[in-house]
Amino acid sequence: MDEQFDYVVIGAGSAGCVVACRLVEAGLKVALIEEGPTDKHMFVQMPGAFVRMIGTERTYLYKGEPQQELGGRHPIVPQGRMLGGGSSINAMIYVRGQPQDYDDWAAGGATGWGWNDVLPAFLRAEANEVLAGPLHGTTGPLRVSEPRHRHPLSSAFVRAAQQAGLPASRDFNGATQEGVGFYQTTTFDGQRGSTAATYLAQVLGRPNLRVLTGTRVRKLIIEGSRVTGVETENLKDGAIGRILAGREVILSAGALASPKILMLSGIGDPAELALAGIPVAHALAGVGQNFQDHLEVSVYGRTRDPISLVGQDQGLRALIHGLQYKLFRSGLLTSTVVESGGFVDTTGAGRPDLQFHVLPVLAGDADRAPLPGHGISINPCFLRPQSRGRVRLRSGHFADPILLEAGFLTARADVETLIRGVKLARKILRQPALQALISEELLPSAKPEISDAEIEAHIRAFAKTVYHPTGTCKMGTDALAVVDPSLRLHGMQGLRVCDASVMPSLISGNTNAPTIMIAERCAEFILKSPQ
Repeated sequence: MDEQFDYVVIGAGSAGCVVACRLVEAGLKVALIEEGPTDKHMFVQMPGAFVRMIGTERTYLYKGEPQQELGGRHPIVPQGRMLGGGSSINAMIYVRGQPQDYDDWAAGGATGWGWNDVLPAFLRAEANEVLAGPLHGTTGPLRVSEPRHRHPLSSAFVRAAQQAGLPASRDFNGATQEGVGFYQTTTFDGQRGSTAATYLAQVLGRPNLRVLTGTRVRKLIIEGSRVTGVETENLKDGAIGRILAGREVILSAGALASPKILMLSGIGDPAELALAGIPVAHALAGVGQNFQDHLEVSVYGRTRDPISLVGQDQGLRALIHGLQYKLFRSGLLTSTVVESGGFVDTTGAGRPDLQFHVLPVLAGDADRAPLPGHGISINPCFLRPQSRGRVRLRSGHFADPILLEAGFLTARADVETLIRGVKLARKILRQPALQALISEELLPSAKPEISDAEIEAHIRAFAKTVYHPTGTCKMGTDALAVVDPSLRLHGMQGLRVCDASVMPSLISGNTNAPTIMIAERCAEFILKSPQ
């Protein structure tokens, strides 16, 4: 029999858990559908162990098409596949971006999404353990805390960056974003504070919420010009079912899966749908277009002594760290690994265009083993990419992976920003605070001076995503807009899209906090003006 709810939320990630929580709190009957399992795994809960989850059943590794701009490599974009989604496998960095990011959204057609419009939602979400005032919330579900662990290499970076002339910062979400320091994180009591562990945990067990894990959404159910529910598949027994929404369906599957579900349901560019053999239910040219992501590249330094994270998850050391964490909620496993970093204006335009993520280890990637031995990775990342890609269907079968044409580094401005970032990272590596710990630069070169061409070659060989896919169901009113400023799908009733896919352009920083803000606003729109 068909199951009936007021709202059906597709995807229990950073956005889906928030929307479901707020609707359930309002007394509405909600079904929350997640393809992956629960988040109940010790490596999910331990901040320092999250990398152990990448490549397991709790993640999905999206593989892009090979790119000449990346030396023929396939970019890999891991995404969360469990309760909490990306917030259950990310590095937990709490960054909102710059006020101008949101003012740019509003100026571009996302009316009502300027900085003064979105700040109340950020404050409503946040429970900051040390910061307060007009720019920080203290009573929301999302726990934000100071780092419990500071690795010597992370601390040395912060000092070295100041020696290189960069200002120190205590708060990257304060009056100005610029500076270097330690990131605040979405953690509490030494453990991960995903939206599953915070928002969803508040309403689990209530009779008006049903959470379905291990359940895939095959397509939306469309009657005329209205979405009325979803067709599902139980991944354990293959059973096909229908879950109906008396009011609305909320699509929160992420910037790679949300456009896929729309296209499989016949919503998209008619030419693209025809290639996959899917009848057009609603023509909407922008579905899957406008793909954006942050890219970074590592500058690697070898440490004089074996002080990095290498080997800390093996043998007796792993046992000691595990006991310390379990008994005292302290030590290395409370680290988010990416403890320090910062934001830099490399052009003098008065607005940071570059972010640093610093790892106290010679980091690899989802498709590349780390360099051997002990060291540090200083990763400059451009903040506002000019390159654009797209998400397409590989076929009309729901189980087939998407076709991701990422378009990374196709805009020359992105390459130039990373070149400036690598130069600055190399300068920081050579400051006294790091030179006391570093014996040599490994890559891009041990030579003090190298050409821009050599740096660019390093970028094209090693640049990787920061796992911030966005933009594929953009919000606005132009020809490629997929949703309106209330997140309703253009031209149809009964469906909203609520995740990072609706961002018209990438914000200047990590995307988890902004995605949660979007979900807070989506719930607010629904409760004020339900369809």
